[in-house]
Amino acid sequence: MSVLTPQEIVAALDRNIVGQTEAKRKVAIALRNRWRRRQLDAALQEEVTPKNIILIGSTGVGKTEIARRLAKLADAPFIKVEASKFTEVGYVGRDCESMIRELMEVGINLVREEMQRDLAPQAKANADKRVLDLLLPPQPQTGGQKIFKPGDPSSGDEGPARNLRDVDDAETRTRELFERKLKAGELDDREVELNVRDNGGTSMMQVFSNSGMEEMGMNLQELFGKMGPQRTKRRKVTVADARKILEQEELDELIDMDAVTKHAANRVENDGIVFLDEIDKIAGRGGQGHGPDVSREGVQRDILPIVEGSTVTTKYGPIKTDHILFIAAGAFHVAKVSDMIPELQGRFPIRVELNSLEKADFARILREPKSSLLVQYRALLETEGVTLEIGDDAIDRIAEICEHVNNEGEDIGARRLHTIMECLLEDISFDAAQKFGETFVIDADEVTRRLANVMEDRDLSQYIL
Repeated sequence: MSVLTPQEIVAALDRNIVGQTEAKRKVAIALRNRWRRRQLDAALQEEVTPKNIILIGSTGVGKTEIARRLAKLADAPFIKVEASKFTEVGYVGRDCESMIRELMEVGINLVREEMQRDLAPQAKANADKRVLDLLLPPQPQTGGQKIFKPGDPSSGDEGPARNLRDVDDAETRTRELFERKLKAGELDDREVELNVRDNGGTSMMQVFSNSGMEEMGMNLQELFGKMGPQRTKRRKVTVADARKILEQEELDELIDMDAVTKHAANRVENDGIVFLDEIDKIAGRGGQGHGPDVSREGVQRDILPIVEGSTVTTKYGPIKTDHILFIAAGAFHVAKVSDMIPELQGRFPIRVELNSLEKADFARILREPKSSLLVQYRALLETEGVTLEIGDDAIDRIAEICEHVNNEGEDIGARRLHTIMECLLEDISFDAAQKFGETFVIDADEVTRRLANVMEDRDLSQYIL
């Protein structure tokens, strides 16, 4: 669990997300409150519930990125689901409880990966021993007794017995030599034969994994996979591949899945984060109750008990949702938060309006993040031996164009930068393979020239289908 202070959380989010200080402060407090809750008495812990958050803002302003980065900071199980894909019970579509099942799967994978990292050295050592056994099969043991063979003067009591200690020493020295070569990678290209698990034969059950039957599909696949004995097949692979295969098998043997499930359930129930995107799409519009709006309120009522706190049955056991943090987000251009049913509104007491991005924000997005679009494009073109230099005046001009296009057309936030940058660098990217060793310098005038068509076509785009 993260022990970062709210100031440290906001500073960490600032490294990847530009602006939206108010939203960052709200989620930082929500994350810190989880640590605070753990310091309380057990009885009081049960009473303290998370304060769920609604992020209100147009697309591309950082709603999803804030939630995703927050979960990464907390090292918490996290899923992003779209509320518009859920339907109420009785309609064809995804069951609302499936979000908790997916969150539990994420928790299982998260805990399993942590255990794999801890057990990796032991699994690697065990796998190396098995590879050595494949390269140097152990000699059959006879308990120190020589087998009597009539007519063979060197067997039984008829001839001089070999010194078994010398034989053992020779085998030990040979094994040590091979072990050193194995660790040095000198045997990686040698081929060995080994038995590997055959995971085929269950693909036929994928037919059951249609919409609304995810859990049934998984359970049936596991059921049919465990009904028969574990099948293996003989394969000839290189030593390098054999080490990877055997290391994974050893990890599977070392990991206690009961402990994984118990730990994952605790992490999900106390640290899990569910990001409910497009929640405005299930809000009612002026009380309409017909046509495509018929199940909007039904979806809200199905989501309500999950957000309020209930027990959801998963294949790993029951999961309580009382202390899972729900972060909802939506543009709310057509519907309003007040269009949601009152009970669901009450479960999201914290509401934050995210600001639309302006010229200064676009310029900071291009300059400040360590993996900004400029860094990405420079790295991509460097693979072709092409150097890209974009001056500060060019960055300011790009930011100005992004703001102008968003204001004149559909406001898609920072995603507009992807469109503008792709148009700006289209010719350079297309010809990069033939421009090895060249340097392209882009200034403000060059940006204006290359994006002239984008600016001119903006007014006509509304008339073109």
